[in-house]
Amino acid sequence: MSRTFLGMPPFPEAAAVSTQNAQLRANLTHATHTIRDKRARAVTELDDWAQLRQAGQEIKDHTLRHLDHYLLQAEKAVTAAGGTVHWAADAAEANRIVADLVRATGESEVVKVKSMATQEIGLNEALAAEGITAYETDLAELIVQLGDDLPSHILVPAIHRNRSEIRDIFRDAMGRWGRPAPDGLTDSPAELAEAARLHLREKFLRAKVAVSGANFIVAETGTLVVLESEGNGRMCLTLPETLISVVGIEKLVPSWRDLEVFLQLLPRSSTAERMNPYTTLWTGTTAGDGPSNFHLVLLDNGRTDTLADEVGRQALRCIRCSACLNVCPVYERAGGHAYGSPYPGPIGAILTPQLRGLQSEVDASLPYASSLCGACYEVCPVAIDIPEVLVQLRERVADQAPGHRLERAAMKSAGWLLDHPAAYSAALRTASRARGLLPRRLPLPGPAKAWSDSRDLPTLPEHPFRDWWNSRPNGEDGPKHDDGKTGKDSAAR
Repeated sequence: MSRTFLGMPPFPEAAAVSTQNAQLRANLTHATHTIRDKRARAVTELDDWAQLRQAGQEIKDHTLRHLDHYLLQAEKAVTAAGGTVHWAADAAEANRIVADLVRATGESEVVKVKSMATQEIGLNEALAAEGITAYETDLAELIVQLGDDLPSHILVPAIHRNRSEIRDIFRDAMGRWGRPAPDGLTDSPAELAEAARLHLREKFLRAKVAVSGANFIVAETGTLVVLESEGNGRMCLTLPETLISVVGIEKLVPSWRDLEVFLQLLPRSSTAERMNPYTTLWTGTTAGDGPSNFHLVLLDNGRTDTLADEVGRQALRCIRCSACLNVCPVYERAGGHAYGSPYPGPIGAILTPQLRGLQSEVDASLPYASSLCGACYEVCPVAIDIPEVLVQLRERVADQAPGHRLERAAMKSAGWLLDHPAAYSAALRTASRARGLLPRRLPLPGPAKAWSDSRDLPTLPEHPFRDWWNSRPNGEDGPKHDDGKTGKDSAAR
């Protein structure tokens, strides 16, 4: 029922369409402004927020530097607690492992906790191909699934929908997936929540297998941690007999003391809550309490390659709070679908191209889906310098493209001129002498016309800088400009 992002156009084309959707823009503006304002108030309540942010960054960087050690430590701890650890190099291997585990139980249905990792690998579609139905239980994910839609936000996947649209989706689709929506359902939040609760409860009570992700893994004990706001996650993590957790290898923290830092950073950054409503932790299996079978699938899927990049690896610090999305002017106008990835917004613009590579048009366009205003860096609770990574990725995109033939010819000519100082000086003198003949704008033809039509050429000085410098006695102020000011006067201003 749900669809992947395969076949999406590059960001500029997708954004050109989505920005014309007035309803989408209104929904996003209302939602992102509400969340960002609440977050700002929640963060200012803590006097040591800057120190917490610094601690989060340092813990993540330390863990990533010693990831091999902590992964093996976590595997040993999970196994000792009665769990089974599986290693998945890519999405196909992870999907195959999960499908095999579900089939081994004899079941054909699973309930799911909201999980970005399973969206990343397209698990629902892979399970459907094996005849296994995955039911999303997070309210926003349920709306997306029932609406045959795609998620558009990390924290609020249905942020692009308003209440009336959600009511219509519930009325039309709930009956096809289980308990139908009540007759006369309105768009009242209380009625919508009650309809979802009744629809999902029959799934929780029937399911024998659950699939989750995890926000963190505590390496020293092999404990997995899920933070959520509705309680659906806790139902999935405690009622079914078998629990399968698919988790990216970067989600490790070394110790419980380190976890304390993130339990303060994440709720305030994501939902502006002082304390997370539902924080569920599980360590292997316990007789008579919770699932009797537990499997942990540790997912690489491009993370090792990302870790090898000295600048880009900081993206692996991300704790999926989505604060960067809520302050991004590009995301607010274009919406999440335009990014062609489960990871939209600023973090998606740097994470997706690193996990998937820059070969496709969609992924090569993502580093340009930003104004480089830096607002994303200012709100990031683990201080990911997203603009720095964007610029580096743009360099990689430029390096792999041949460029326009006129651009290549211009760069080649400039390179020759800069390699020959005498010719360079002669060209500068010629340009200065012909300054009165130069046009105000450069009349470039073809595709370059749009660029040159909107830019004035700079005014050339009467004398080239090199000539002035060589003829200038010590202490002299230098030649005068057209406005009568000297070089020294300009510097003083």
